[in-house]
Amino acid sequence: MVENFFSDATAPFAVALCLMALIALVELIGALMGMAPSDLLDNLLPDIELDADMELDVELDGGGSPLDADTVTMPDVPNQGPLTAILGWLCIGKVPILVLLVVYLTAFGLSGFAVQGLTDGLLGFTLPSLIAVGPAFIAAVFATRWSGLVLAKVMPKEQTEAVSRRTFVGRIVTIIRGEARTGLPAEAKLTDRYGQTHYVMVEPDEDDAVFPAGESVLIVKQVGARYRVIANPNPHLTDS
Repeated sequence: MVENFFSDATAPFAVALCLMALIALVELIGALMGMAPSDLLDNLLPDIELDADMELDVELDGGGSPLDADTVTMPDVPNQGPLTAILGWLCIGKVPILVLLVVYLTAFGLSGFAVQGLTDGLLGFTLPSLIAVGPAFIAAVFATRWSGLVLAKVMPKEQTEAVSRRTFVGRIVTIIRGEARTGLPAEAKLTDRYGQTHYVMVEPDEDDAVFPAGESVLIVKQVGARYRVIANPNPHLTDS
């Protein structure tokens, strides 16, 4: 049984199904530990929300004195790049990336086995795996697109609302793992306006600053997939 599952004709599809099961297990363990591996992966992807100008105001004290975090203004971007267009077409940003990856791997694996089973039943032989991968890949891409559209409609809104990572600038986050030093980021969490928890990598904006686990800090800028932070200017500000 195992030998047939991992035969030369079906090995790529068997590996895809095993990888799908592993990812689902990692996400489950992360959820039980209060983490979200899908958020960490989402933060590494290009931001596909390109239509919002943003101005940040953070209350520094109870008296209402605002902190303009460099009064960040993001200009409208008229054209999306090809990668952004592909990610949007696949519903990335509307559905957690790991959910879509699990859907893709499942569809790819099952489509591959279906192609080989159909070929064997009709012609009496299976296709070389490199040939069978083609139709399985195409079927999986369209299955992922369709599933993403369905999931974006049926999942709770706070789980599917695309939150631009640019809006994290000016927010308070709490370091939960590691010690943030210059060039050595630590993991932190924050809760967006929809109540969804996000996990981001942060490092000090000042070279000599060090922020240990448990400390709340203020995000002042985004540099690639990482965020620069300073000490929380007001103890009354939290990450929620």
